[in-house]
Amino acid sequence: MTRRASLEVLRAEAQDERETMIYARARNGEDPWRFMQELPTVDELVVLLMRAEALERGGDEAPESGAHDAQLMRRIATEYPPLSTTVWTMLAGESRFGDRWSA
Repeated sequence: MTRRASLEVLRAEAQDERETMIYARARNGEDPWRFMQELPTVDELVVLLMRAEALERGGDEAPESGAHDAQLMRRIATEYPPLSTTVWTMLAGESRFGDRWSA
């Protein structure tokens, strides 16, 4: 996995993406009190984006085996230690975002 940017930059990009999601849903008339808990956290978005980029670079489609996906997620946690808690929470299916990240 190649580092593309600092964690601060990745988090800023993810925060912008999250704000765009919030804006779009609010513009569509959804109540933020109802949908905010459904949105991924900034760190979850960073991990999801890194995972998608790694799959794209590797030419892989969504991994069919849980072992392959877990290995990819562990690499993210190893290369970006501040994200390790988020990665392990996502792998355990205990994040606010739930296990939908693997879809």
